[in-house]
Amino acid sequence: MSRTALRIAVLIAVILAIGSFFLFDLGRFLSLDFVRDRQAALESFRSGRPLLAVGIYAAVYIAAAALSLPGAAILTLVGGALFGLIWGTIIVSFASTIGATLAFLLGRFLFRDAVQRRFGGAMQSLNDGIERDGPLYLFMIRLVPVFPFFVVNLAMSLTPIRVIPFFVVSQIGMLPGTAVYVNAGTQLARIDSLGGILSPGVIGAFALLGLFPLLATWIVRGVKRRKVLRGWSRPASFDRNLIVIGAGSAGLVT
Repeated sequence: MSRTALRIAVLIAVILAIGSFFLFDLGRFLSLDFVRDRQAALESFRSGRPLLAVGIYAAVYIAAAALSLPGAAILTLVGGALFGLIWGTIIVSFASTIGATLAFLLGRFLFRDAVQRRFGGAMQSLNDGIERDGPLYLFMIRLVPVFPFFVVNLAMSLTPIRVIPFFVVSQIGMLPGTAVYVNAGTQLARIDSLGGILSPGVIGAFALLGLFPLLATWIVRGVKRRKVLRGWSRPASFDRNLIVIGAGSAGLVT
């Protein structure tokens, strides 16, 4: 089978899988309501067959991430509800990174050559960022969730970044956000009444969800600042013989 024929076959398989997801409304299984309604049965299954439960959950998460299906955030919360903070974070971290890497490989196999050939000029800034900063560029994008992760996976697949750095940096960059969402999921699993919504644990978990983008932005700015100043030693003291007051044209030139 030629490379073109293989691409067409893979593309058809991906389209069929995504179409089936929406046609049969499989998204209803990727919801907190589904988990809450069957929480007792799921916990019993997890307790009786923990490895099988982890395997099924991880397979669903990997498939959803690889096909860029909606529901990754909900699945992360569900991971916290079912497996707790520590194991939930570990499972989600590897499942999300494996799924993201598969999406990356799919995008590279199906679209990279055509996109670079037709939109090489538009891709130049992204290519330059990868060439200039390497994995750090991806790390900063992963750490601050400005863009949906499936967009990042597809965009990175069109650049020269290699697979192993993509996997390692994605896992490290997504880990803080994963832990925050899994922690929120552990609190959601404990809500059994309206009063539970106002418990300190739940309030703290969702406050952390809101503060995480701000903290991530602060970390990224610090990394950029250290990168710019790398190679320069901080002097013990500063001398000055000129002070400029004002920011007009003369002040800027001075």
